Amino acid sequence: MKSTVFFSDMRTSKTANLFDKIGSILDQSGLAGVVNSGDLVAVKIHFGEKGNHAFIRPVFIRRVVEEIRKCGGLPFLTDSSTLYPGQRKNAVAALTCAVENGFADAVVGAPLIMCDGLRGDAAVETAIDGEFFTRVKIAAEIAEADSLVAVSHFKCHELTGFGGALKNLGMGCSSRAGKLQQHSSLAPVVSSELCTACGACLKACAHNAIVVGDGCASIEPTLCVGCGRCVSCCPHKAVKVQWNEASSVVMKKMAEYARGALVGKEQATLFLNFITQVSPACDCYGHADAPIVNDIGICASKDPVALDQACADLVNAAAGNRNTALKSAFEPGEDKFRGLYPAVDWTIQLQHAEKMGLGTRKYRLVEI
Repeated sequence: MKSTVFFSDMRTSKTANLFDKIGSILDQSGLAGVVNSGDLVAVKIHFGEKGNHAFIRPVFIRRVVEEIRKCGGLPFLTDSSTLYPGQRKNAVAALTCAVENGFADAVVGAPLIMCDGLRGDAAVETAIDGEFFTRVKIAAEIAEADSLVAVSHFKCHELTGFGGALKNLGMGCSSRAGKLQQHSSLAPVVSSELCTACGACLKACAHNAIVVGDGCASIEPTLCVGCGRCVSCCPHKAVKVQWNEASSVVMKKMAEYARGALVGKEQATLFLNFITQVSPACDCYGHADAPIVNDIGICASKDPVALDQACADLVNAAAGNRNTALKSAFEPGEDKFRGLYPAVDWTIQLQHAEKMGLGTRKYRLVEI
């Protein structure tokens, strides 16, 4: 059976601007059936790294917030801390970055709450039946929310081909330990060239897995539980994640974490993808290169698999922009994601998500 994906292009008129179209697509995709009066509604977005500009405009998020309030919901904007030691490595830094990027309460009309706590380790272990995991570490405020509206910037990604609703769920709704599980099967390591033996990682580790001696810290793999706190706390960026998992494995693990994020909210979630400023890499970078296709529109669905499949098809149906990072597949119908990352089979995330019961790749596109 096909899932329904609603689509609105970027055309506007004197009687219907883009904000009106956002309201319409949320209404027709069933927001009122997802949000009940009094619900605490997690609006999961990506705050964007400092220096990036391709993330979804905060004024668009405000309209999403307004529509949730019309349904009686109590929305809050949320994101999780990064695994790597960037601008959003803890709640204070991440919320500061969010405000600098325009996601202030005064702009979006809702409070900002980090979903994984002060240091990225507030999580709820959730049972799933996966190929890699039987329990996953889901960010606490995602698990505690009554309903979820996942608003994703659909763009390209060097590890997964593209990032959309599934990545926003799987990576974005996990704790730091969950992100580490998805990217690596090994304990972090310490760079002797960068380490100053300051002891910050020793203080952060609650499992006695770190020792400091001979002017350098070291991590005992057999004692490390993979929480990732040492990675983010090091002031010298000396603690390194071993990014050893293959792209195909990361995508499968990500799909399993996406399944965990929806436990208990299978009927209380809606997904909205903005196919705008389709940058060649993730919004986690401190820059955004030129978009590989022109802005296409907005899609919404209760099925994240069908939604991401539809968005991928719309991108591939477009003409590729020359003088961008795209080096091939310029013609409509050619695979733009393979044109950027030939070795990445982006369909794996969709296949495994379908296997995990997250939805179907078969869809019916309804244009609004």
